[in-house]
Amino acid sequence: MNATEYEPVIGLEIHVQLSTRTKMFCGCELSFGDPPNTHTCPVCLGLPGTLPVVNERAIHYGLMIGLALGCEISERSIFHRKNYFYPDLPKGYQISQYDIPLCVGGRLGDVRIHRVHLEEDAAKLNHVGQSGRIHGSERSWVDFNRGGTPLVEIVTEPDLRSARAASDWLKLLRTTLQRLAVSDVRMEQGSLRCDANVSVRPAGSAELGTKTELKNMNSFAFIERGIQAEIDRQTGLLRAGEPVVQETLHFDPASGRLTPLRSKEEAHDYRYFPEPDLVPLLATPEMLAAARAEIPELPADRAARLETELALSAERAREIAFRTELADYFEAAVAAGAGSGAEPVAIANWIQQLVERIGSDADPAESKVSPEALASLVSMVGAKQVSRDAGREVLTQLVQDGGDPQEIVERLGLGVLSADEDGLAEIVARAIASDPAAAEQVRAGNMKAIGPLVGFVMRETKGRADGGEVTRMIRELVQSG
Repeated sequence: MNATEYEPVIGLEIHVQLSTRTKMFCGCELSFGDPPNTHTCPVCLGLPGTLPVVNERAIHYGLMIGLALGCEISERSIFHRKNYFYPDLPKGYQISQYDIPLCVGGRLGDVRIHRVHLEEDAAKLNHVGQSGRIHGSERSWVDFNRGGTPLVEIVTEPDLRSARAASDWLKLLRTTLQRLAVSDVRMEQGSLRCDANVSVRPAGSAELGTKTELKNMNSFAFIERGIQAEIDRQTGLLRAGEPVVQETLHFDPASGRLTPLRSKEEAHDYRYFPEPDLVPLLATPEMLAAARAEIPELPADRAARLETELALSAERAREIAFRTELADYFEAAVAAGAGSGAEPVAIANWIQQLVERIGSDADPAESKVSPEALASLVSMVGAKQVSRDAGREVLTQLVQDGGDPQEIVERLGLGVLSADEDGLAEIVARAIASDPAAAEQVRAGNMKAIGPLVGFVMRETKGRADGGEVTRMIRELVQSG
């Protein structure tokens, strides 16, 4: 039996469609969802005698991405022809970059960047049949609208060591690109696509194992599941004494199966050579200055600021900052609550409650709960005008109907109970009388036993009592008795 422990080694290749108005090398407008083959021209269809012209805005976005990732920008980079034959590539080659890319090196979080380069997207193949894939399809047709869309490919070093880490890092990259406003990064529409290079090796070994490539995974859940499935497959092969074959694989999320597509190509298979119709790309100081000027505060920097300036924990700061829409909502609520007692840490905690109610992928700004309403609710809970339990009920009402937290509290009678005016003291006394054993343990100094007594009061008051005040009253009444 092979008792060797194995560790995965993972690198990612991410294709990002850029949000330019037109395609990479022609004037056709970009589209998604338009009728097929309506955004084409002789250039992007590869007709004889046509010449490509580089999209200046795509170059600008590529420079922004490279600078944001801390890359070294090549003073002179070259476009190459990547030759292969497929129905979605009318020219018989793709204009890409090879040995002199736009950007090299860099880092995002704990993952090093190998290179960032520009290229054009292929057209979209559509397969008619139950599987939606070419194998088993009745027929296939090509939509050339996508062909020629500007792409940036970001290639990482093999620094990731788990499927979850790969998914989490890709989310950070997506948020970074959102902040740069260079792409809408919608995986469901194909504007962010990810391939994963996966290998396993004996734990502690410095030598890389044979890698396989998982192609075109289009959701974070599928990426994590696909990578984990391939880790398990390779580990099983090695434990059985069988070799891992270098190949390209497809992960089917419905069945969880991995199927081979083809043997993995090497660079020489594509017969790269410099694109003769394009001059080298020179990144001038003026171009770099213009790109640098448009880079906003990035997610990692934002997380550090939320931690240092607003006293959020490192984990909570990352949770918020690594989702642009969540961070924008949080900072709007903090601004609305300034001076009203709504502390940033408390707002962050209540945003977590909001996310649980609207869904983890929903934009809170599109919910019925305005940042001002959330800040008002947090302020009311902090001032003990409403208990935390009642505050949760108010938040549920806000999610359903919107409105003003103060009005909801008054309408539903959710204001915190006072000891004298609302009969709270009498309820506390009944709680103690209902459980003499717990009361005796509290009297003896065992504060863990106070939980059932507090729970009795909260049930009787339907969550309107303040937990801290109830605890104080129980302790005083028990000691006086």
